Amino acid sequence: MPKQMGEIIVDHRASPGLPEDVARAAGYDPAQCGEGKIFVQDTLHCSHCNCVVVKNNARTRERALCMECDNRTGHYICDPCDYIRRQPGYVHTPFRKYIDDYLHVAGNPCLTGVLPPKLPHEL
Repeated sequence: MPKQMGEIIVDHRASPGLPEDVARAAGYDPAQCGEGKIFVQDTLHCSHCNCVVVKNNARTRERALCMECDNRTGHYICDPCDYIRRQPGYVHTPFRKYIDDYLHVAGNPCLTGVLPPKLPHEL
């Protein structure tokens, strides 16, 4: 399993499951979300905002990769972060850099009043 992938497992063996319309609205296969079923799906982890996305196997659009995060294979980024990345004036700030900057400011008493960069969804 690649380092940015995981797996979600939702166990409906002891529950009535999801109604078909609710499962479809959430993007799940209703056959896997009914009473007594176990829903298993791959997940992807965005390098820019740290969110976890449930992978849609029916997707035909290409998934976005950031070559600045890893210039060999690229790191997965979610659709909202890909949109923000394509805007003029974008400054590349992966989540790891945001955390490093935050810890640097929080750990240095001389830098009080200096705020770390904002996450993409906070812009």
